[in-house]
Amino acid sequence: VVLAGIGIGLAIVLSGGGNSVSSTIPTIGNAATGLPGSTDIADQLKGVPQTGMTLGSPNAPVTLVEYIDLQCPICREFETTVMPDLIAKYVKPGKVKVEARVLKFIGPDSERGRNAMLAAAEQNKAFNFSQVLYANQGTENTGWLTDDMIGQIAASVPGMKVHDLLTARNSSTVKTQGAKFDTQGAADKVPGTPTLYVGPSGSKGTVVTLKSATDEQSVVDAITQALP
Repeated sequence: VVLAGIGIGLAIVLSGGGNSVSSTIPTIGNAATGLPGSTDIADQLKGVPQTGMTLGSPNAPVTLVEYIDLQCPICREFETTVMPDLIAKYVKPGKVKVEARVLKFIGPDSERGRNAMLAAAEQNKAFNFSQVLYANQGTENTGWLTDDMIGQIAASVPGMKVHDLLTARNSSTVKTQGAKFDTQGAADKVPGTPTLYVGPSGSKGTVVTLKSATDEQSVVDAITQALP
């Protein structure tokens, strides 16, 4: 790993695949100079607590568990249309917390994305990372999620330490957590993504049957039923 010696850029050459991160990518993320949608996402998540792969107050009475694949176009539609409303109406007010469990159903870029999101979680910025990724998602299984693209996404998150993320995504901790998601997904017999569970915090919750990728009402109904 080699840090650029001049300015704010960094250049990283990673073993395997021959991908590299452009020297023009900042070492600290900034939404104002980031990928499309970065500023709106930063505003959407501003002030919302994040701890690892959980978004929202740890004391929220309801938990929404989402099984997602970062390459999944249906997930992208849900995350970019429904999730912003859920965050504004339920997560920000402290009623609901969201727990993300990321799977790798579709292909290699799914795992690369998961590893990067888990690395972002170490900086408590996982949801910023995933939302920017979804806003700029490429066509599945085309190799679109290169090292450089991961670097660009990370650099679009305010305050993200880009170099730390790029290093952490290859750690044993990240791989162990990814394997845990796979085990949880298998135990829950997750048929595809997105798969959602909603229930009182501390319980497993009930599966929400989505009628479409933009079916917000079914999620709202499940949250309403679970709220005390």
